[in-house]
Amino acid sequence: MRADLNTPWRIGSVEIPTRLVLAPMAGVSVQAFRRQGRRYGAGLVCSEMVSCAGLSHKNERTLGYLRIGRDEHPLAVQIFGSEPRVMAEAARMVEAAGADLVDINFGCPVRKVTKTGAGAGMLDEPGQAAAVVEAVAEAIDVPVCVKMRRGIANGSRKALEVGPRLVAAGAASLTLHPRSAQQMYTGIADHELTAELVELVDVPVVASGDITSRERAESVLLDTGCAAVMVGRAAQGNPWAVGEIAGLVDAHPSREEVVAELLLFMRDTVLEMGEQRATGFLKKFYGWYLGRGRFPKPFANELVRLATIDEVEDRLLAAAPGAGDVLARLEADLPALDDVVLDLPVSIYAGG
Repeated sequence: MRADLNTPWRIGSVEIPTRLVLAPMAGVSVQAFRRQGRRYGAGLVCSEMVSCAGLSHKNERTLGYLRIGRDEHPLAVQIFGSEPRVMAEAARMVEAAGADLVDINFGCPVRKVTKTGAGAGMLDEPGQAAAVVEAVAEAIDVPVCVKMRRGIANGSRKALEVGPRLVAAGAASLTLHPRSAQQMYTGIADHELTAELVELVDVPVVASGDITSRERAESVLLDTGCAAVMVGRAAQGNPWAVGEIAGLVDAHPSREEVVAELLLFMRDTVLEMGEQRATGFLKKFYGWYLGRGRFPKPFANELVRLATIDEVEDRLLAAAPGAGDVLARLEADLPALDDVVLDLPVSIYAGG
């Protein structure tokens, strides 16, 4: 028996066309990344986590995360914080920006987040966590989702205690990454815990963690009874992993395809955040795209040392001359850029 990843499912009123979700990842899940994920078969894409305090204070950089394109839908925008009133205010702004879902982060394991009581730290305060979900659910009309870890400590089963309370408070879906916050990304995701959570709640559960191939995705869907699987780190600089899981492409692209996708990603990122910000932001992506044996390691290191995006483009095209034709075909198939944003000053996008 095989699980069908290409059947639609729902979170509340929102229909999602495939069982594949592209994870919210800090410093990664920008608009260009999300658009790429949609092209490669992700049924739902998610923004990186957005600070509710930053939204509340109208911080320009934070408000810039609410840039949403028509080709991203359905889209979840993820917010984090620990104060119900402030989270509710942030959720209203996210809804006004055009998000289809508001996702609450109860899973971030990073110390600077958990020490404030936010992220995975909320799992140690079930009452407060439920209050946050209730406040957000009452403030908006779109469905509310929650992404969480299994708990703070290794072996914790806190998610099984907290999960049902969050659903009772108004969560329309739960995503579980069954590692502890202490584990960060080490060890193995324990999807037996995911199966237990599925049995406890009557809303869709999304399984996150170690979804790296179509075979693994199908196995987790069948073994846990979850509604969908979430792909995270496997997709960094590797949209072909998403496409392979979705059954759309081979997981082994040619050098020309790799360079063409990287160039398209670079250009979209420059449009999104301006060349100055994009130049630094993109450096980590060079190794992700060009690694995995696709190019010699020194080549990515060489790109990192180049001063401008134009220099990087020229060097990439010199290394894979046929990539220009592939890029032209990719760009010809793209929908016209048509962004929907809050009424914000252009300076947020550094002129982009």
